[in-house]
Amino acid sequence: MNFKKSYFILAFLVAQFTYSQEGVAVYSDYLSDNYYLIHPSMAGAANCGKIRLTGRQQWFGQEDAPALQTLSFNTAIDEDGKSGVGMILFNDKNGYHSQKGAKLTYAHHLRFSRGTLDLNQLSFGLSAAFIQSTLDETEFTTFDPFVFGGIYQKDAYFNVDLGVSYHYMDFFTHFTIKNFLANRREIYTEGFESDNLQKYLWSAGAVFGDDSNLLFEPSFMFQHIPETKESNIDINLKVYKELEFGKLWGGLSYRRSFDGAEFNADGSIEEQKLQWITPIIGLNYDKFMFSYTYSHIMGDVKFDDGGFHQITLGINVFCKDKEWDCNCPAVN
Repeated sequence: MNFKKSYFILAFLVAQFTYSQEGVAVYSDYLSDNYYLIHPSMAGAANCGKIRLTGRQQWFGQEDAPALQTLSFNTAIDEDGKSGVGMILFNDKNGYHSQKGAKLTYAHHLRFSRGTLDLNQLSFGLSAAFIQSTLDETEFTTFDPFVFGGIYQKDAYFNVDLGVSYHYMDFFTHFTIKNFLANRREIYTEGFESDNLQKYLWSAGAVFGDDSNLLFEPSFMFQHIPETKESNIDINLKVYKELEFGKLWGGLSYRRSFDGAEFNADGSIEEQKLQWITPIIGLNYDKFMFSYTYSHIMGDVKFDDGGFHQITLGINVFCKDKEWDCNCPAVN
C-alpha cells in the first residue's frame, strides 16, 4: 500500500468519526434482536422487556483498534403496553478518540388492533442523550493550527433522537432522526461553520413463511447524513427456525455507500465505495438470547484484513402471557 492510499484511509476514517459516529455508531447490531438501539420508538414495543449487552471489537491484533460496548434495556410500563421506556449506556473508543454516554427513552404506542388477533401499531419515541467526547493529544507533535498537541480535550453535550415506527401484522417500518438538535462542540467542530450532527435512518421489512417451519425476514436500512451528504444502505435477510429447545436464526447483511472517494493506485485513479458484508447467527433459549456477528470490509483500500467481531447477550423480562397472532419476531 502506497502513501496516497494510506492518506485516503485516514481522511475517510476522520470524516466518518467526526460526523457519522456521534453517539452510538450505527453498525449491524440492530439485527441482533435490538431495533431499539437505533430507533427510540421501539422502546416497550415488544411483549417482553429486553436487556441486551453487546461487545464489538475491530481488527484484532491492531493497537488502539475501534471497540464499542453497549448495554440497553427497554420495556412497557403499563399493562396495555401503550407506554414504554428505555435506557442505553455506551462506551466507544477509536484510537485517540473516545465517547461515553447514556440515553433515556420514552415511547408511546397507538394500537388499532382487535386484541391480539392482529398487530396494527403506530409508535412514537424520544431519546434524550448525554454524551462526553474526549480527544487525547498528549502524544501529538504537529504544526496544524487545529490540532493543539500535548493536551487532553473533553467536551460534553446534550441531544435528542426522535423516531416513529409502524407495525402491521408481518410488516414493519421505522424512521428516526438522530442528533436532532444543532449542537456545537468545543472539539471536532473547531474551524467548521456547521454544528449539524443529524443523521436520518429509515428501516423497513416483512416476515414470510410458516412459524412451525422457516421464517424469512428481508429488510433494509437506509442512512443519510445531511451535513456531509453521505448515504448508505443495508440489505438484510434473516432466517428463523423453530426448534424443540428454542429458536435458531441466522442472516446476512450487505452495506454499501452511495458515494465513494478517488485514490491513486500505482499511477491510475480509481474510486472505492464503502462496502461490508456481515453474517450473523443467533439462538433464543427460553428467555435468553445469544448472537455472534462478523463484519468484513471489502475493497482494495483498508487498514487490515481482519474484520469486526461482535457478541450480544440478552435476556427477556416482564413478559406478557399473550403474544400477537402474527409472524413478527421483533415484537413477539
